[in-house]
Amino acid sequence: MTLRTKAILLGLLALFSVWISAANFVPEQQRVASPYWPDDVMRLGLDLRGGIHLVIGPDLDVAIQQELTAIKTQLETRLEDDKVSGVRFLVEPPRLLVKPATAPDRTAVQKILDEYDTLDVDESGEHDLVVTLTSAWVKEVRERAMLQSLEVLRRRIDDPLTGIPESVITRQGTDRILVQIPGMSRVPDIFRQTGHLEFKIVQDTALSEELLRAKHADGLPEGTVVEPQVEKGSDKVLGVYLLPEAADMRGDQLEDARVTFDSTRSERQVSFTWSADGGRQFGALTEKNIGQALAIVIDGHVVSAPTIQSRISRQGVITGNFSAEEASDLAVVLRSGALPIPTRIEEERTIGPALGADSIRSGVQASLLGLALGVIFLVTYYRFSGLYASLALTLNLLLVVAVMSLSKGTLTLPGIAGLVLTIATAVDGNVIVFERIREELRSGRTPRAAVGAGFDKALWTILDANITNMIAGIVLYSYGTGPIKGFAVTLLVGIVTSVFSVLVVTKTLYEWRPGNRPVTELSI
Repeated sequence: MTLRTKAILLGLLALFSVWISAANFVPEQQRVASPYWPDDVMRLGLDLRGGIHLVIGPDLDVAIQQELTAIKTQLETRLEDDKVSGVRFLVEPPRLLVKPATAPDRTAVQKILDEYDTLDVDESGEHDLVVTLTSAWVKEVRERAMLQSLEVLRRRIDDPLTGIPESVITRQGTDRILVQIPGMSRVPDIFRQTGHLEFKIVQDTALSEELLRAKHADGLPEGTVVEPQVEKGSDKVLGVYLLPEAADMRGDQLEDARVTFDSTRSERQVSFTWSADGGRQFGALTEKNIGQALAIVIDGHVVSAPTIQSRISRQGVITGNFSAEEASDLAVVLRSGALPIPTRIEEERTIGPALGADSIRSGVQASLLGLALGVIFLVTYYRFSGLYASLALTLNLLLVVAVMSLSKGTLTLPGIAGLVLTIATAVDGNVIVFERIREELRSGRTPRAAVGAGFDKALWTILDANITNMIAGIVLYSYGTGPIKGFAVTLLVGIVTSVFSVLVVTKTLYEWRPGNRPVTELSI
């Protein structure tokens, strides 16, 4: 490639970097309204933009209870197949009580329990057995529930339609999940809802307090519960329903959920779509119960109970006097699936944008100060060669901002520290090259030969140093939390641009002057 071609390409790259970098300082309204500014700018992290910081704690004890309940169901099925009916089970986390009526019943259940290598079995009384999970299996169950909760919450945040962009969700310790949401002041319902969707055919309905009080009283038909429908905001009871304890159908087979608007009722609703199998099951359920009320229950609360007018197959709607945000959050929750266990928000902090603005201003000042000090050192110590390095250093800083803007990288306060570190890394690379050139000049080489040998001999030293830094940056990005990841992103981008600025930009400037000129000395 000729020198002219290199110069043109580097000039275009510099102009492009200046254009992209300048867009980050233009107000969003002005940038969007003008066709002359790019759409891509750096995203600001929670510490710079402000927003919400959450620590979410999944209830891992519920995971143990669910595991014991699943084991109870398996044992009941096996005993039923073996025609053994004299065994009762009682789940009392963290144990399962097995109460055989006779010694043969105990022998039968003990034989089945011996097949489980994940259980510890102790005797209690004449026939009773106490079943607990082994410590290794307790750890496995808790870990599995934790990973499933993390994955569901991540799907909710990353939802392509109505999720929350630019957010960070990561694991914190063994039993906590850290969530950071820049630019928001309200905790979305996607973190408060478990997302268990159930459809139950209403067996009886009344607007009386008598039925509502019966919720906690004896005398209800076996296998039924009483649930009220409460109006949002006023706690007014809209209806009280007698429902089966077990759901007639669950939302596990939902394929999609979206917010729609019912113009006839002037309200938002959530339209859902079943999978093919789910559509057949839902169609059979609604066809069998035409004229009956169908309660739609989310996380144990009745949101609506419309009357089935006709067979409904793959598509249906959920109404409930939703606000725009509530409908959007519910659609995200239903699309992403239900959490395997309940979660609770254990810590909630709101970070104001004013703090972020101060951090940005301080970070920009620190970066400019670092650049100025680097330029002063280079020009003072390396003279005209230092000016070359200063130009490369300035372009390097612009390239970092441009690359992070185009890749939609997130800039955090530690990321600004990485930006300042990038300046130091670029200065270090130029110093290595200049000292090599000085060594060649002292050995008697001509300036032109000394420049070529200096870059050749410094090449692997620069690459080795930056490769080790890059490995450290990759490790930080892979295993670090939000702020550490922000630092790692800036560090990794800065490493690449620093190597480019030293080995391409500075070298091209030397090719321009002195180039092939027969000079007798070099300003270095």
